[in-house]
Amino acid sequence: MLQDLAAAFGLLTRLPFGRLAPDGTDYARAVWAYPVAGAAVGLLGAIAYALCARIGLPPAIAAFWTLAAMVLITGALHEDGLADTADGLGGGRTPQRRLEIMRDSRIGSFGALALMFSLLIRGAAIAEIADPGDVAAALIASGALGRAAIITVLRMARPARPDGMAAALADIPTGAAVAGWAIAIAITALLLPARTGLLVLAAAALTGMIFARLARTRLGGHTGDILGAAELTAECAVLSLLAIP
Repeated sequence: MLQDLAAAFGLLTRLPFGRLAPDGTDYARAVWAYPVAGAAVGLLGAIAYALCARIGLPPAIAAFWTLAAMVLITGALHEDGLADTADGLGGGRTPQRRLEIMRDSRIGSFGALALMFSLLIRGAAIAEIADPGDVAAALIASGALGRAAIITVLRMARPARPDGMAAALADIPTGAAVAGWAIAIAITALLLPARTGLLVLAAAALTGMIFARLARTRLGGHTGDILGAAELTAECAVLSLLAIP
């Protein structure tokens, strides 16, 4: 269990727990811990927001400082995936060309716009929620559900390439996938009212299914970039719903 947690944190964050994962760690088995890593990132973001609120920053400014902290914690992993996915799906006409574009380190107009919108949506949602306690619940739940969306994509699509991060996650054990979603559901149930929790759970699951279908039909399978894009889009959807008064 500790090895799986170390693998999940090492893969999805810049926190120093990854060094605890020994050589030969089964990264496919560790997907159950993805929502735990996502919840931890959300918790650290909530602490950053609370500190900003404590010194008197307005909610809008505190929200963007919070996002800056969370991007540092994850190393902009999911933002990079979203930008590459937007460029590939928006600029290529064949699966092979889309994959080539997604491997290009340069960012195009589709990628830049996707990044801008994702930051604006999350920042505006956090500012609208405003109350530090409610923001904490929203960030922890959205972090867990965003990583659960990754699990959905992994289970519903095969890797598009024989190499890369996604190829190492080709055969996700059913038990690990079910456990990951169970953890995300439990976190959501603990933090949110039942009706709201069901709504955001459905949004995260639907986001994962949409990206799995995009991966199969537009790329021939999933990639690490698609996984990052699914995670960030699910976060945007969940936070948007939680911002409704």
